[in-house]
Amino acid sequence: MSDEINYANNPLHGVSLTTVLTDLVDHYGFEILNAYLSINCFKTKPTIESSEKFLKKTDWAREKVEIFYLYEYKNLPRVSSEQFLLPPRDRIVADHQKPGLPKELSLEDAERLQQKRDKKTAEHKSNYGKSGSNRISGESRYGSSASGGHGNSYSSGFGAPKPKGSSDISQADTSQLNPKEAPSGETVDPWAKSRK
Repeated sequence: MSDEINYANNPLHGVSLTTVLTDLVDHYGFEILNAYLSINCFKTKPTIESSEKFLKKTDWAREKVEIFYLYEYKNLPRVSSEQFLLPPRDRIVADHQKPGLPKELSLEDAERLQQKRDKKTAEHKSNYGKSGSNRISGESRYGSSASGGHGNSYSSGFGAPKPKGSSDISQADTSQLNPKEAPSGETVDPWAKSRK
């Protein structure tokens, strides 16, 4: 018995990302891809080259495009829950399942799908808000909603670039970060390089 798994029936087997993008763009166009996938590389000045460059660096976006290719363009039936957890290129397609004609997609259908997703998201948020006791008062477990939920020290623009030489923690407060002591008795700050 062979331990090798046959991936040959998977339409992505041996197909480059360039081929996948070319097939999708030729059949659907960038506008439909953007409407269904909501990936910026299909929205802002899209080209196959720029989209490929972005997708090669961004695993989640590439997998989203490959899933679209398998189940919309190649029209394969949905997979089992075990196969669903695998990346699209690693999925095993049964021998009796053959690719069909591409599905007919429209901007109107994409808009209906987006409204359905938005409705589900709103329901999920409202259900989640009812179950959390501190959600009623406008606070999350990570800090007040006024501070963006990031706590006190990151309330002003979490992730925003800081002016050179500034940091969230002053030099006087670095002693609270549990610095290590060097053999000479002086303290060594392990985070010093990250603050520069």
